[in-house]
Amino acid sequence: LGMFSELKFPVPWGYVAAKAWGPSDGHAVLCLHGWLDNANTFDKLIPLLPRDCYYVAMDFSGHGLSSHRPAGSPYHFLDYVTDVRRVAAALQWRRFTLMGHSMGKMKTSLNAQLFSFSYCFISPQFCFLYPEMVDKLILLENLGFLLAPEDTEAWLKSKRLVIDRLLSLEAKQQTPKARSPEAALQRLLEANRHLTAEGGAILLQRGATETPAG
Repeated sequence: LGMFSELKFPVPWGYVAAKAWGPSDGHAVLCLHGWLDNANTFDKLIPLLPRDCYYVAMDFSGHGLSSHRPAGSPYHFLDYVTDVRRVAAALQWRRFTLMGHSMGKMKTSLNAQLFSFSYCFISPQFCFLYPEMVDKLILLENLGFLLAPEDTEAWLKSKRLVIDRLLSLEAKQQTPKARSPEAALQRLLEANRHLTAEGGAILLQRGATETPAG
């Protein structure tokens, strides 16, 4: 297990890098590194673990060999959870073990009005949002993800909906279609029933780009 391979998973701003050990048909284990660390965090640990597993240690966005997010973009912890979902989708893993260290399971301040316990962890957050995808959770040095009982349902629905919709939109990205000015206006009006034709035309002056095709 001392030998590893490098992986890259495309994302809208570049790619998420990872390194993998073990047989690709082995039991899937996704490893999440800590604050300002990278996938090399696991270099000394992986060779000591069972050899029948396929270990993938990802670099979170802006860490290691992964692309940074666009300049000026924040690095929210839920965005890291979304990165985990992206990597799992790219690997086509429907169920796997999740192992997190430091930031991979670390606590960070959140809205105290929503949480009675105002800390969260990336690995446990992912498990909470996608329990059907995780068969085992391994946390190095920390606690799990705790929510006040009355907040659980609302948090789960809202955060999972955000991530699922985002990944769905990314999967459907296509080259924008060229339309005539009349067709573009009609499409805008159909999607915004409150707009008048005059208002829509004003918006399209600045909201559409003319090309040779339309």
